[in-house]
Amino acid sequence: MSEKPAVVSKTYLVPFILVTSLFALWGFANDITNPMVSTFKSVMEISNLEASLVQFAFYGGYFTMAIPAALFIKKYSYKAGIIMGLALYAVGALMFYPAASTEIFGLFLVSLYVLTFGLAFLETTANPFILALGHESTATRRLNLAQSFNPIGALLGQVVAINFILVSLQSTDSSIGNFADLDAVTKASVRTHDLLLIRDPYVVLGLFVLAMMVLFIFSRMPAKGESEHELDVSGTFKRLFSNFNYTFGVVAQVFYVGAQIMCWTYIVQYGENLGMSKAQAQGYNIIATSIFFGSRVISTFLLKYINGARLMMFFALGGMAMMLITIFVGGLTGLYSLIAASAFMSLMFPTIYGIALDGLGDDAKLGSAGLVMAIVGGAVMPVLQGVFLDLGGPGYSDISILGVPEVNFSFVLPMFCFGVVAYYGYRASKSAA
Repeated sequence: MSEKPAVVSKTYLVPFILVTSLFALWGFANDITNPMVSTFKSVMEISNLEASLVQFAFYGGYFTMAIPAALFIKKYSYKAGIIMGLALYAVGALMFYPAASTEIFGLFLVSLYVLTFGLAFLETTANPFILALGHESTATRRLNLAQSFNPIGALLGQVVAINFILVSLQSTDSSIGNFADLDAVTKASVRTHDLLLIRDPYVVLGLFVLAMMVLFIFSRMPAKGESEHELDVSGTFKRLFSNFNYTFGVVAQVFYVGAQIMCWTYIVQYGENLGMSKAQAQGYNIIATSIFFGSRVISTFLLKYINGARLMMFFALGGMAMMLITIFVGGLTGLYSLIAASAFMSLMFPTIYGIALDGLGDDAKLGSAGLVMAIVGGAVMPVLQGVFLDLGGPGYSDISILGVPEVNFSFVLPMFCFGVVAYYGYRASKSAA
């Protein structure tokens, strides 16, 4: 009786660890940025819709750079793609220095946009590389294992956001009065102070990413998953678009990422509507990410026994149920349900990735780019939710929709997104049967 293949063999253990560290690195960037939507709204005195452009810029960079990243990786190598990704990541983070100096909101958006050029390179490289580092039968489990380190970086990003930014913001400090009512000189001083608070963690992050880039430059990476022939772009696209699991996988990924970013971004606003400070509300985001991490570890284990597509379908249905409670029950119970949704989101991204790329061979390089482009859901969906939040004015409960405040009702958007993922899981499980 032959032994079952290991999820990660000893042969690829070191490169697996190095590449897996990148998952934590972009998790940090994602989750130090999520609370910046609410922060910029206060500091720059802008609307919910304008503040949501933080997510539009951040996740829009993925959409812009995913295919160029895939072509770059094909021409050179996975290692070259990682180094280029780290370089762009560092440049974007360090651009926060001139953005804070000029106090121009648009320059902060450009900085985030460039930063995510780097993240697009890293995700386009790391996900298929992890899938290739071992036996095909354990690929989805291996990617779920690597993705388990993403919420570790996310947790660290949230801790930094709370302890080095949110708790020290003067623009939301009630002891100095209402920020909007301050005189021009005091307001300018407060804004400068708060923008420097936002700047510093990103600058430190940029320097750390440069150090990681040097580490990868001098590290040896296997040529696993590399190919010698030229990439047939038109032929690859024809094959990809004729593959239902892939094309619907890209659509499902758009809606999944949108749901995740909406749930994690607007936890702060939901909490603020219950009378919490930004820092207190962001503390619940840390709980949500911790649940996400624990659930991803558990779901990676469950995938050994349960078909991934079927398990994802049940998880997506659970996410829909949590959104219904968040919308119509409200209060702390609604907040707890919003947090609990993270348990159901945990396996979705890597499982969609694994199902969509299954059996694609060398087409997985451009296929991976399509799935990274799908992260644009995190750019578009929060903006739509911002439109909901602005319906009655700048607050979060200016009007009532179906008997609930607009901040509650806005979570109908992630509920719909979970529905799309549930349907994809159902169809994929049927085709695998």
